[in-house]
Amino acid sequence: MSGIRRAPRLPHGPVAIVSSPWIVVGAGVVVMVVLLFVALGAYRGRSPAPDGPPVPPALPLPSAVVAPSAPTSVSASASSPAPVLPGLSGRASGLPPSAVAGSRSPSGSPSVGPTSGPTVTRSPSRAPQGRPAVSGRYRVVQSFDGGFIGEVSMVNASTESRGWTVVLEFSGGRLVTTWVEGVPQGTVRQAGSGFTYVSGVDVRPGGSVSLRFHMERTSSTPRVCTVDGVRCSGF
Repeated sequence: MSGIRRAPRLPHGPVAIVSSPWIVVGAGVVVMVVLLFVALGAYRGRSPAPDGPPVPPALPLPSAVVAPSAPTSVSASASSPAPVLPGLSGRASGLPPSAVAGSRSPSGSPSVGPTSGPTVTRSPSRAPQGRPAVSGRYRVVQSFDGGFIGEVSMVNASTESRGWTVVLEFSGGRLVTTWVEGVPQGTVRQAGSGFTYVSGVDVRPGGSVSLRFHMERTSSTPRVCTVDGVRCSGF
């Protein structure tokens, strides 16, 4: 009996686990597989959550609204300009009521047209365009030692009688006298080496008048000669 050998006993408990590491690895694999199946079952039991907010159902588009058409009872003459009658300017802002055919007079009877042309009020013409109403021309009538006699002749180019004013100025000298032949004399205002003469009578339309004067110790060419503020001619 002493010659029979017994098989060694396997260790139990922690000593067996340490001596056999494959047991630990196998247990871990089993646990992981079980957890995987549990996780898959839990995932399949859930419904997928929507990715964004719910989209409302599409609403039908409103039908196009048709605007009501303009009434056709409006007369076409209200939008078209009134016809221009011969003899009237197209720039006028409107025609007189009597100039429109078919218009009614205050008594109620229809009128067939204008009874008379437009009344035009014309102001009296003063003078042709570009010319003064009264123009003057200067000249020397007579020269002598120490002085001379000069003249301003005036013509009224307007269509009405007009008065006039002459202004003469020289370089030094002295005014001796002034006069207008054949008409009432006017008013003389002397100032320095010149004078101003205001007419005493109007000149008729198309008429003329001459103012003469006697000057001493000065040149016969005036520095200033105007009729109603307009320069004289002739010098």
